[in-house]
Amino acid sequence: MTHFLTAVNAVVPFLIYIAFGYGVKAFGLTDEAFLRRFNTLVFRAFFPIMMFYNLYQNAGAQLHIGRLALTGILGEIILIGLLMLTVPQLVRENPRRGVLIQAVYRSNFVLFAVPLTESIFGQSGVALSAMMVAIIVPFFNVTAVIILEYFRGGTFDLWKLVKNVLTNPLILGALAAGLFLLLDIRLPACVEKPVSQFSALTTPLALFILGGSLQFSSLKKDLRLILPAVLTKLVLVPAAMVAVSLAVGMEPLERFVLLTVFATPTAAASFPMAQNMGGDGALAGELVVCSTAFSILTIFLWVFFLKYAGLI
Repeated sequence: MTHFLTAVNAVVPFLIYIAFGYGVKAFGLTDEAFLRRFNTLVFRAFFPIMMFYNLYQNAGAQLHIGRLALTGILGEIILIGLLMLTVPQLVRENPRRGVLIQAVYRSNFVLFAVPLTESIFGQSGVALSAMMVAIIVPFFNVTAVIILEYFRGGTFDLWKLVKNVLTNPLILGALAAGLFLLLDIRLPACVEKPVSQFSALTTPLALFILGGSLQFSSLKKDLRLILPAVLTKLVLVPAAMVAVSLAVGMEPLERFVLLTVFATPTAAASFPMAQNMGGDGALAGELVVCSTAFSILTIFLWVFFLKYAGLI
């Protein structure tokens, strides 16, 4: 029951943000045109701050977590490669291809890793999961930009792709953070506090917009894509990575942190990114909502199974 409540406590806030946005739209307090403009604002103004602060606050972190980081990154690269090969064979529309690939490999690890790990391992697990966040989240963001740009459509132009990637708001936030870290520049407390608060606002705002943008009429039509994607995201891929963790001889804490990289729901940021980068925003939103809702059950079952098997 404790682990079920942990999963519930991690997931329900996301569902509340989404439900609030849906309710505001249902009561006529906003409309689709406003939400689209607001979504562009969040993507261009708030997401760079979040990306900057995620990297900035990990300045000085000792990232010597070798086997776990290598396994996680290689696992993601192989997964992306398999998705890039298979999804275009199954889905015709480019805007949907990039969205589906992003939904399966990119997780809400940044918001789930620490609370889930702390609930199972206590404070001893927090440092390792926090360090893994510093590695995995920039990887997620950079690869998502590249994939969505690649499937934006039109004639393939390598220079245009590179230019669009480098001028993407998330990449600009990462570059700014890299400059600060390279030059060892620290923000004064009076500046860091609002930067931190703007960063914390980003995900709730993105989920609020997602809720207001939901159109359940298209959900039924998209189930043929949503169900296999969510099953792959929350069950099949995590199962494969648990097997990998056993093969490379990981310790229980390492295994659980690796699981949280792959078994947590689709990143909330995938919705505004898709909507602002030529992807199918409606499908991206549906994938975030469905994977988040189902993750209450799947995270609980993963914890229960690994505990029962003595693997964590």
